[in-house]
Amino acid sequence: MTRRGPASSLLLAAVALLVAGCGGSTSGAASASASASGPAPAGSSAPASPSAAGSSAGSSAGAPASGAASSQPPAAGGAVTLVTHDSFAVDKAELAEFEKSSGITVTVLAQGDAGALTNKLVLTKDNPLGDAVFGIDNTFASRALDAGVLAPYTPAAAADGPQRFAVQGGADRLTAVDYGDVCVNVDHDWFTAKHLAEPRTFEDLAEPQYRDLLAVESPATSSPGLAFLLATVAHFGDDGWQQYWTRLKDNGVKVDAGWEDAYTVDFSGSSGKGPRPLVVSYASSPPDEVQAGATTAPTGALLDTCFRQVEYAGVLAGAKNPAGARAVVDFLLSRRFQQGVPEQMYVYPTLAGVPLPADWARFAPVAKNPATMPADRIAADRERWISAWSDVVEG
Repeated sequence: MTRRGPASSLLLAAVALLVAGCGGSTSGAASASASASGPAPAGSSAPASPSAAGSSAGSSAGAPASGAASSQPPAAGGAVTLVTHDSFAVDKAELAEFEKSSGITVTVLAQGDAGALTNKLVLTKDNPLGDAVFGIDNTFASRALDAGVLAPYTPAAAADGPQRFAVQGGADRLTAVDYGDVCVNVDHDWFTAKHLAEPRTFEDLAEPQYRDLLAVESPATSSPGLAFLLATVAHFGDDGWQQYWTRLKDNGVKVDAGWEDAYTVDFSGSSGKGPRPLVVSYASSPPDEVQAGATTAPTGALLDTCFRQVEYAGVLAGAKNPAGARAVVDFLLSRRFQQGVPEQMYVYPTLAGVPLPADWARFAPVAKNPATMPADRIAADRERWISAWSDVVEG
């Protein structure tokens, strides 16, 4: 998942760069003993049973698979390289405490967005880049599993929430750490000023009164762009999604390469004050636009246009320090780390009962019925859908 801007900034503040001397690659390496002040979560808790949670990553699952997968790692220590996407962020003090208590030195090796991360793991599986991974999402989970880049491991904490998002056939190798909804965001103030009713549904976005108002990201180059494409495939079906995109194109949709351009340049509700009041972003984006002390948000998410993304962690097959890798995966499922997930990475924690920041309860509700799709179907048809989308929208 390519994270929204605030999380990318937190990563720079939270992780001091250094060269990682392991795994056969040094680009994007960072020591994770770096910082940002820890959040002070309050208010409500992460929903215990988000709708269609399991099917967003394949199918709902019960108890994690057993057998070769251990739930209690042995005492660890030494060095661990955690391979991540670019938007991974962690509180410095929290990481330092984990390193001190475990005897593990953690090095973070960032490898692009979720797609680039997964591709690099597949290409280097015979000489893995590190020991553990975070950031494979449900749009690429089947590729990683089919390629055999992950070793069996099921954290004990997986039974306390993360199993709701288990990937079919992969619950013993991938454990859900966070989830979020990709949705169209709306600039409430713009529509109020224009005395125009806001759209609510996918169908509304193609209506003539919303011509030239929507900015989206390309599914070929952007994780939220791909998620929105998948949402339209899930909603309209194989027989209807291309016709829908033809309608969006005819209605003046603007396609940007990535989230940064779409949200911070084109979207009128962001600091960039762009010309378009509708943009594909995240259900968790609106709280970042709320001024301190405000009781209303200037932007919101259209919760009937959402697609659920889930991010996973696991132990890499062939890890030099598998015991340490298992301990790091446990750390990502610890209550303290999970409490920091909303403010560090702008997504929801998967651990049940974790308190959320107060403004999230008001301004970042979870979609009740997000579009979902099994991970194996995404893996089978993703490239075909992207190619067909390019023919329709860019051809």
